[in-house]
Amino acid sequence: MSATATHMRREIEEIPQATARLLDGSAKVLADAGRGLRERDPHFVVTVARGSSDHAATFMKYAVELTAGLAVASVGPSIASIYGAKLRLRGSACLAISQSGKSPDIVAMAETARAGGALTVAITNTADSPLARASDYAIDILAGPERSVAATKTFVNSAVAALALMAHSTGDEALLAALARLPEHFEKAIAYDWMALAAALETPRSLFILGRGPSFAIASEAALKFKETCAMHAEAYSAAEVMHGPLALVGPGFPVLA
Repeated sequence: MSATATHMRREIEEIPQATARLLDGSAKVLADAGRGLRERDPHFVVTVARGSSDHAATFMKYAVELTAGLAVASVGPSIASIYGAKLRLRGSACLAISQSGKSPDIVAMAETARAGGALTVAITNTADSPLARASDYAIDILAGPERSVAATKTFVNSAVAALALMAHSTGDEALLAALARLPEHFEKAIAYDWMALAAALETPRSLFILGRGPSFAIASEAALKFKETCAMHAEAYSAAEVMHGPLALVGPGFPVLA
C-alpha cells in the first residue's frame, strides 16, 4: 500500500482483518442470537435498512430464503417514522442494519417491530447505540472506524454477520466453517489485479451491473459505489429483469458488468 492511498483503499485492505475480528469478537452474540431465532421459530422475517445497509439486507434476504426456507420482506423505515403505522409482526423476526445505529427512522421501525411482536436483531458498528438498545439482540460488526465516504468494510461485515447469524440459527456447520475461511479469500480478492476492468470503463459514463440471487445484492452495492466514487451512472438489475425493457439502452460500447 502506497503512502498516498486513500481512506477507501486503506479500509478495503482492512476487510480481511475486520471480518476475522467480527467472527471472533462477536461469536458469542451471533450464537446467542441464532439460538434465539431458532427458539422463536419465526414464520417470516422483515428487514429494516437504508443505502449500503439495505443492500446487505438484500443479501440477508436471499441467505435466509435459501438456507432457512423463510420468506423475507423489506419494510420501509418511513412506515413508522413518517406514517406512524403499527405493523402486526407477531411470530416474525426483524433484522435492522445500521452502521451508526442512530438513524431515527431505523430505530423507530425497530421499536415498532418489537412492539408489534417481532424478535428484533440489530446489526451495527456502534455497540452502545439507540438501535442496539431497542433490539432483543445487538450484533457489533467490529469493523472499526470507517473514514471513507463510501462504505466498504462495514458493508462486508454486515453481510457476513447476517450470514453467520443464519448459520447459527440453522445449525449449518459447513457454512460456519466456510465463513471462517473468508478472511483468506478476501486477502486473495484484494491482491487480484482489477485494472482490466478500470480500462474498460474509461470512456463510458453509464453501465449496467447484473446479478441473480445473493449476487444481485452485491451488484446493487457495486452500482452505488460507481455513483458515489466515480460519478458514473450505474444501475443494478437482475440478469433476468434486464431483459424486460432496460436492454433497449444497451448498444455498442455500453459496458455490462455481470
